[in-house]
Amino acid sequence: MSDAWLEERIVMTKKLGLTALAGVAVVALGFGAKEISIRVPVVLIGILMLVPFFIHETIFTVWHWKRRYRGEHSDLWGALLVIEASGWFKIVYWFRHILPDWRGTGRYSG
Repeated sequence: MSDAWLEERIVMTKKLGLTALAGVAVVALGFGAKEISIRVPVVLIGILMLVPFFIHETIFTVWHWKRRYRGEHSDLWGALLVIEASGWFKIVYWFRHILPDWRGTGRYSG
């Protein structure tokens, strides 16, 4: 792949994804703790480990759309990405547009 911008974002996604997986493990350990004085801080630390991944992915999806998508319905995709708050639509967008670009098989890969 020759797109350095996209490669850099994918590397950051992988790093933050590993941190998020560790965060899930920390949350699970926290819920397994017997004492509440240990459970609460451990769960909070685990949640804090998850937050950067979700922030990065939300912003990355919008950046990707702005930079790459030139399709027939680009205004519609952009409006739905900004308006939709649950994150499900961003997941659909990720698999439909970002993953094919990453693999170099997308219609809009540079």
